[in-house]
Amino acid sequence: MNKVVSNADDAIQDIQDGAVLMLGGFGLCGIPENCIAALVRKGVKGLTCISNNAGVDDFGLGLLLKTRQIKKMMSSYVGENAEFERQLLAGELEVDLIPQGTLATRIQMAGMGIPAFFTPAGYGTEVAEGKEVRVFDGKPHLMELALHADFAIVKAWKGDTMGNLVFRKTTRNFSTSMARAGQITIAEVEELVQPGELDPDNIHVPGIYVHRIFQGGNYEKRIERRTVKI
Repeated sequence: MNKVVSNADDAIQDIQDGAVLMLGGFGLCGIPENCIAALVRKGVKGLTCISNNAGVDDFGLGLLLKTRQIKKMMSSYVGENAEFERQLLAGELEVDLIPQGTLATRIQMAGMGIPAFFTPAGYGTEVAEGKEVRVFDGKPHLMELALHADFAIVKAWKGDTMGNLVFRKTTRNFSTSMARAGQITIAEVEELVQPGELDPDNIHVPGIYVHRIFQGGNYEKRIERRTVKI
């Protein structure tokens, strides 16, 4: 089945106000840059965004924060975005900070059809408020629910017209799980190939999970925080 759409604007055309979105990537690595730009152009508002991070002020999800299109952020790291901090402190943005392992597992469970799981992470902190606690082997654990989304939007290195995806290195951290957890999964890829051109042993997300795919372009691939000298 050919799942190709012409561009990012076509791929996100049915995302409406109030939608719950998962956006792949790790930091600024492997984020769906073209789809984020299309969401800014569309002007859709009231979004709940589930992502490892909130981007930076002028890139990634920071662009949607700047235009006030995000109502709620569900993330594990948000430390590089001054506008995010301003909106949070001003009470303009709902924020659910989730331990990174818990966030990843909640997404994985949604893709696997498992409704909940128990983890010790967050017990005894604000994260535990309102959650069921059970003791396993003498240690308290919180019950965490699987995390679903109306749309999962990911960026892969390569993909074929049937939606099979191949990611590179760190970009796999959240994107492969998110692609399985959305009601509709949209993938932008650096290189779009024909069926049979991808090694089946190297496919990270089978096409059965992907509903729309297109070849993106003009990727900036920014480095969020350089830690070595050139």
